[in-house]
Amino acid sequence: MDLKDKLVSSFLAFDEKYQVADDIHQIRSEAIKDFENFGFPSKKEEEWKYTSLNQALKDNYSIFPKQEDAIEYNHIKQYLIHDVDTYNLVFIDGIYSSHLSTTTHDKIDVCLMSSALNKDKFKPIIDNYFNRIAPKNGLNSLNTAYTKEGAFIHIHKNVMADKPIQIINFSTGNESSLLLQPRNLIVVDENSHVQIIERHQSLSDHPVLTNSVTEIFADRRAIVDYYKIQNDRKNASLIDNTYVEQQSESLCSVHTFSFGGNITRNNLNFYQKGERIDSTLNGVTIIEDKQHVDHNTLVHHTTPNCESHQDYKGIFSDRSTGVFNGKVIVEKEAQQTNAYQSNNNILVDDKASINSKPQLEIFADDVRCSHGCTIGQLDDEALFYLQSRGIPKKEATGLLMYAFANNVLESVKIPEVKNRINTLIALKLGVELGFNL
Repeated sequence: MDLKDKLVSSFLAFDEKYQVADDIHQIRSEAIKDFENFGFPSKKEEEWKYTSLNQALKDNYSIFPKQEDAIEYNHIKQYLIHDVDTYNLVFIDGIYSSHLSTTTHDKIDVCLMSSALNKDKFKPIIDNYFNRIAPKNGLNSLNTAYTKEGAFIHIHKNVMADKPIQIINFSTGNESSLLLQPRNLIVVDENSHVQIIERHQSLSDHPVLTNSVTEIFADRRAIVDYYKIQNDRKNASLIDNTYVEQQSESLCSVHTFSFGGNITRNNLNFYQKGERIDSTLNGVTIIEDKQHVDHNTLVHHTTPNCESHQDYKGIFSDRSTGVFNGKVIVEKEAQQTNAYQSNNNILVDDKASINSKPQLEIFADDVRCSHGCTIGQLDDEALFYLQSRGIPKKEATGLLMYAFANNVLESVKIPEVKNRINTLIALKLGVELGFNL
């Protein structure tokens, strides 16, 4: 029995074990039928042309963890941004860990998806926002069918969250292989502000496949800063599906830092629904060996006087593979749009590769839009110059690569996150940079 058949046949047992309200049950039931029709994506689909999930789907994944593994804070401290006060939502093998988490309902709601799905208090938010912008496809439908846990965050009107929120999903290795499907819903009301850090981390060498779906809604004049840190073990594969809907004058940014894992696919879609919106999509990828990272982005401009900025940098060594498939759509009504898209890459070794496909679809005539990509190697003259000043080749290479990615890091607004990314880049490049951001 392949994984698709196993998931379809196991759904009734899952639905019986994790009961929800009738309307959510109906959504789940329709979603499993959609998944049965769609199945998993393949390279025959244009958007998946350069990424195959066959290797990630071959294991006999456990769908229901047998037991909850107790993990102590000192075992996971290194994976948290622990030098700043945050709310924490920690999940161990898909199960909420209360002793490692800090939640709140004081002016903002930082709690569990399972609570939101089953409590009348949250029903208006669930009815209005849950499963509204994630499009129907195999992966989203599978996640919707198996929705039981994840983060539920609601920032109320005219409120600035008093500290950042961390969402961390750990897999322990208790199972020989595990499939995780976290579902996150983030609603930021008018004139409100939140900063969120998300991470998926395996603690063992057992295979783990994560199919995550996050829906983010930013109301008028809301500000959302979202940071994804992806630095997992080489046995872990991640499919991260994130959808952002913005209303007038909102500012939303998503930074994706991809440094590890087996196969990583980031589907990031922005939908603009009002005027004077600003959307930012930035990413840095540094991978090696046979690792594979695929960024698939969409910004859909439907209204006038809006902006979007995409800047993705990649550094690929050994036999690693990168993919950037970015699309910007500007509808006829979206006059005065400013849209910028850039993908720049360095291939450290001859057998590393990058498939880059920046795309613009423009139906308006009064816009400023640009896109482009570069693929090359380090500048030999710059490297020689640094060496001639007494800097060893290894450190000189690291400095040039750091400079290459630096402008993406400049837009990170949480200093502790910026320092953590700086440290990870230094570790990936194998150098001591000797300075902090």
